This record gives sequence, structure tokens and C-alpha cells, in this order.
Amino acid sequence: MFDWINALPIYAWVKALHIVAVISWMAGMLYLPRLFVYHCEAEVGSRQSETFKIMERRLLKGIINPAMIVTWLAGLFLVWAGHWYLSGWFHVKFALVLAMSGIHGFLSRCVKDFAADRNQRPQKFYRIINEVPTVLMILIVIMVVVKPF
Repeated sequence: MFDWINALPIYAWVKALHIVAVISWMAGMLYLPRLFVYHCEAEVGSRQSETFKIMERRLLKGIINPAMIVTWLAGLFLVWAGHWYLSGWFHVKFALVLAMSGIHGFLSRCVKDFAADRNQRPQKFYRIINEVPTVLMILIVIMVVVKPF
């Protein structure tokens, strides 16, 4: 009997894990600002506002944070194993991922502000912020697929 699991190299498995983690991270990063848009409409202290607080916290702690950690760990392994750290396209991708991590940190701060009923930003701000992860994600995918330099 052929043992197909042991026949595949670890690099392929880690790459698959990395892709799943990136998809999960990006899905959360695209959904969280949308929750903020709706949360802005809810009256402070209302049942709806409290529900949004729970949803935001669970999304951040249960999906976005773990997905980001797995993305980083698997990505760093792939860079090391594939010797990509010498490639120009990787440096651009790395800068974009750092920017995405910065947006992640900002959104984490927003979750804390909403949880404490300290949000000062309007819906329009979160509608605009909702587009930032999309643009970064598109640029990252271009760097991976095209590898222009």
C-alpha cells in the first residue's frame, strides 16, 4: 500500500497550511470593519451593541489572531526552506504583509474601543478602512503569482 502522506514533502504541506491561514486571516480582516460599520449604527448600551461586541471579540480572538500567527509562522518557514529571502519580490511582499499586520493591530485597537464604548469614528471611516486589506491582499497576491523581480 502506497503511503501518500509520507511521500509529500513537508514544504507542500506547510504551503497548503499557509494558504488556508492567509485566506482565514483575510476573510476576518475584510469582515471585521464591516461589523464596525453596523456597530456604529447601534445605540451605546443596547442589546444590538452588546451583540456586536461579542461578535467582534470572537472574530478577532477565535479566527483573525490565530490565522495571522499561523500565516506568519508558516510563511517564515517557507521563506527559510525555499531561500526566498534573497528575492526582490519577497521583500516587497514582506513589506505588504507588515502593512497588513499593522492594519490588524489597528483593527484590534478598534475592537477594544468598541468594547469600552469609546469609538469616536463614523461609519464612513470604517467603510474606507474596509478597503485597505483588500488592496493589500491584491498586491500581495500579485507579488506571489507574478514575482516581477
